[in-house]
Order: sequence, then structure tokens, then C-alpha cells
Amino acid sequence: MQIITLYIPCLQIDFLTTGGFLYMNEITINTASQTPIEIALGIDEEGMTTARKLYAFLELDSSNYSRWCKSNITGNEFAEENVDYWAFVINDEWGGQATKDYKLTAHFAKKLSVKGNSEKAEEAREYFTRLEEKVKQQVIDYSKLSPELQMFNQIFQQVAKTELEQKKLAERADQQEKNMKTIIDTFKGTDSDVGTEKWVNRCISKIAESDDFSYSFGNKYAAARNESYRRLSDRAGCRLDQQLRNAISRAEERGCTKAQTNQINKLSVIMQNKRLKDIYVSVIKEMMIAYRVEIA
Repeated sequence: MQIITLYIPCLQIDFLTTGGFLYMNEITINTASQTPIEIALGIDEEGMTTARKLYAFLELDSSNYSRWCKSNITGNEFAEENVDYWAFVINDEWGGQATKDYKLTAHFAKKLSVKGNSEKAEEAREYFTRLEEKVKQQVIDYSKLSPELQMFNQIFQQVAKTELEQKKLAERADQQEKNMKTIIDTFKGTDSDVGTEKWVNRCISKIAESDDFSYSFGNKYAAARNESYRRLSDRAGCRLDQQLRNAISRAEERGCTKAQTNQINKLSVIMQNKRLKDIYVSVIKEMMIAYRVEIA
């Protein structure tokens, strides 16, 4: 294990290197000359903030932070790692609990702020717009560096490029392994010991809890179930709402009590129809693959 301390004007960063990984243990920024918004966002010498700082500044729901990072940063097809953002692991203390975070460029942070419509989001957008212009004026002309520093910069860039390529290959292999496991687990079929209905409910819960599943509002479990019903309606060409009303009407005609008719729902309607049941099982399996759900 090796501790490396890097000093930059107004900025001190302590790194811990162990097992081939780089951990950022502490960032100390001189805030004497910073504005309140720069302090709140933890702006460094390069005009960059972090995902956690930005998320807190925007006053978003703390329980959705991981999902927000997944959909807006790592899973964002228009964002490029080591160009728009840099992942790092930070420890509260040496050997403490490691926490993942992301360094964000001013341009990328502004794009993330655009998605909000609060006063804080507007304040962040205005700040990053000004900061972007300021950063552009401070770009280093490497051709003016000494030959020694130019050589060091070239070596650093090559080492960084090689490490990133190796990391991408490892991540791709790991993801392929996970995808294959998900497909195999999914197409083992429903568990006959549990029953199709219970199997469906278990799958819906896993889908809703997946980091890859996103929904606009409301309860995530209800959102996952509603999506499965929409997919079924599209695939089977059926009107599930109407079938539910018909099932309740028939039960009332048979003299069923209110408590009994309240037990009738869309899932029970599907389970009573072999064609819909078979199609629905396929829909659930497709959603499990799409959202990379592993069923134990």
C-alpha cells in the first residue's frame, strides 16, 4: 500500500494505491476565494464538481441517487467516461468504507442540471454556463511546456489510455457473463414448486428493484407491473381492463360477495386464460432480460 499526496494551488488530494486500484481518500479545497455556490458544488481547480455534490445541490431525493447515476451518467449513451465524467472511489478514512463517485466536467454538469425545473437547477445551469466559458479560457497549450514535461505528459496519456482499454475489456467480459447467466436463469421457466402467479410476483419485484428499470412517477413495483400489462396488451391484442370488468361482472352475477370480487385482479384474469398466461410468461421473461434481472 502506498499513499500519494498531490498538491495543486488551492487543492490538496490524498490518494491511496493498493491492489492496483486508486482510491481518493480526501480532497481539501481552499474555499477562501470561492463563492457560496462553488463551495456547495465543491468546484475544484479544473472547474469540476462531483455527482454527489451536484445531486445534493439540486435537492433531489437522496434515496434515488444510485438510480440517477445509472440513468444519467454511466447508462447515458450521450456521455463518455473519461471525457464527460471520471469514476473514482473515495474513503472517509484510510481503510474505511469505499464509496463510488464521479467527477463531472462543467459542460456535463450543466447538461444534467438542464433536466431539472427547480430554482436550484436554474441556478446551477447559469453557474456552469459561466464556468464553461471561464474554463475554455484557461486551456493549457502543451506545446509551450518544457521538453521534459511534454514527455511526461505523453507517457501519462499513453499509460492512461492502456489502462482504460484494459478496464473496458474486463467490464465487457464481466457484463457478457452476467447477461448469459440472466438468460439461462430466465429460460429455466417458472418454478413449479412456487406456482406461476407467485413466480410472476417475484419477478415483478426483482424488475422493479433493478438499477436498469426506470419509471416516471409513483410506486416502482406498480410501475413494473403496469409495464408488463401494457406489453401483454400489445402482444396479445387484448383489452385487459375490459376483461377485468367482465370477470367482476360475471362473479357478481354468480352471487359472489364484495370481498370475493375484490380478490379479482388483472393477474388472476390472466392466469385463468391459457393463451394470455403463456404470452404473459414470455413477456415477464423478456422484461427480466431487458432489465438484467437475476432470479435466484
